[in-house]
Amino acid sequence: MSADPKVLLADLLKAALKSVAPDLADTPILLERPKQASHGDFATNLALQLAKPMKRNPRELAAKLLAELPASTLVAKTEVAGAGFINFTLNTAAKTAVVSEVLAKGAAFGRGEKKNVKVQVEFVSANPTGPLHVGHGRGAAYGASLSDVLDFAGYDVSREYYVNDAGRQMDILALSTWLRYLAFFGIEVAFPPNAYQGDYVVTMGREMRDAHQDRFARFTAAQVTAGTPGLPPVERKDDEAKQQRELHLDALIANAKRLLGEDYPWVHGFALNEQLGDGREDLQEFGVRFDKWFSEQSLFDTGLVERAVTQLEQQGHIYVQNGAKWFRSTAFGDEKDRVVQRENGLYTYFASDIAYHLNKYERGFDRIIDIWGADHHGYIPRVKGAIAALGLPTEKLNVALVQFAVLYRDGQKTSMSTRSGEFVTLRELRKEVGNDACRFFYVLRKSDQHLDFDLDLAKSQSNENPVYYVQYAHARVCSVLNQWGGERDELAQADLGQLQNERELALCASLSTFPELVQSAAADYAPHQIAFYLKDLAADFHSWYNAERMLVDDEAVKLARLALAEAVRQVLVSGLAVLGVSAPESM
Repeated sequence: MSADPKVLLADLLKAALKSVAPDLADTPILLERPKQASHGDFATNLALQLAKPMKRNPRELAAKLLAELPASTLVAKTEVAGAGFINFTLNTAAKTAVVSEVLAKGAAFGRGEKKNVKVQVEFVSANPTGPLHVGHGRGAAYGASLSDVLDFAGYDVSREYYVNDAGRQMDILALSTWLRYLAFFGIEVAFPPNAYQGDYVVTMGREMRDAHQDRFARFTAAQVTAGTPGLPPVERKDDEAKQQRELHLDALIANAKRLLGEDYPWVHGFALNEQLGDGREDLQEFGVRFDKWFSEQSLFDTGLVERAVTQLEQQGHIYVQNGAKWFRSTAFGDEKDRVVQRENGLYTYFASDIAYHLNKYERGFDRIIDIWGADHHGYIPRVKGAIAALGLPTEKLNVALVQFAVLYRDGQKTSMSTRSGEFVTLRELRKEVGNDACRFFYVLRKSDQHLDFDLDLAKSQSNENPVYYVQYAHARVCSVLNQWGGERDELAQADLGQLQNERELALCASLSTFPELVQSAAADYAPHQIAFYLKDLAADFHSWYNAERMLVDDEAVKLARLALAEAVRQVLVSGLAVLGVSAPESM
């Protein structure tokens, strides 16, 4: 018998529908679980759907459908309710059958059949200009959990990190590292306030000195700063001052490239590889893996950026103004047109993003999921506009937005700016509260909802800590099974008819929803649904555990209860696994 009786109930209703309304036999049948247990186990609004086209009273139609419903041992009771709903109450054997199915399938319970749908999920993709901070952590946890949910639901998932290894930000990091390196040789240059400030940059400068001594220090401070515009006073925050600081930074970068010559790519590559390697290690320790690390620079090296812009130009979507090439993104719903190639011939970030998405389409994915920070909301129409302009189906691209998490420590909100260096790293957070709390807390809300990360709660061992509460339910089952000491294979032979009380049947009902929930979480890109489900399942289990003894003298009752507990344990393990959380056997 299926763990989800909805399939069998739907078949019964289809048979009744063919008899009552043969012309409307294709009407979709919707079955939902009522919020109130008194309304039965399932309800359908089929009669309400038929009422208008058939011009009949829905309650009369509901009664007619029930009269034509084939007999089934699955159903203990049916009734017409409200304006014309049909409520179904299942018999006890149908409710408890899920326990046998979970025990038989084990870790495969809830896993969807292969759909032959290729899905690419691109997430994190943080500029490799500094350590990952707690804001990046939420995108990492969400992307990893969503990928695992999709995989568990039956999709062919490819996890990808887009490495921004080209462009100005990497030049700023290279310059920042070089300036810190020069300082070790007494070449003192005023460090730009808009360069990367963190201690990690000083560390990279020191490592570069230790590895290469003075190889890159054959210059004077005057040579490094030659021709750079003066820096405005620190207290000036106006736009003109900001622009002057950026011009100063660009001049320093140009000098670094000129002075270092063939050595500049090495300095650039050193800074890139140090930060990218640190990020890879951090994510791996966090249980976040990628199938592909895609280089932005490769888009330029292969000529794809130029090809994408040329293709847009040939199709009439590019115009030239003041020497720059503009994409007519307003024609596709964007608020203004966007530059893709500057007057100096350099392509913009947007141009490489267009090329990257063209590459995704050319790789043949059926669905493309981009996970972006919520501050990139305005970027969606221009990217989708470029895809449409290239003649590609925009419906393949789905963008999930993630609000940055805000960490509170001792009631104080912490800053997370990479450029200023004032941030709490993901590594520091993981060290303090552990991977499990990080992964679970990060997906406790919809990704586009604000999240305050309660540090004290995450570290507490109490029922208020949701990850502790769920893991404790698993540990409790393991403890009981260890006390029992029998072979778990015996549980498959348990007489499930012994499961009679309300709490036991509620647990069975909860277990039976797991496969459906997995599909829902995958369809909605909502791994938080799994987290909510696990909290509810754990609550139902703890309630039952506190109300009933499992290791009773009656052997049949004992085995039935242990079988149910083992089924709960397995689903907890599976649900926690797709969220990247462990299931400890003792706590």
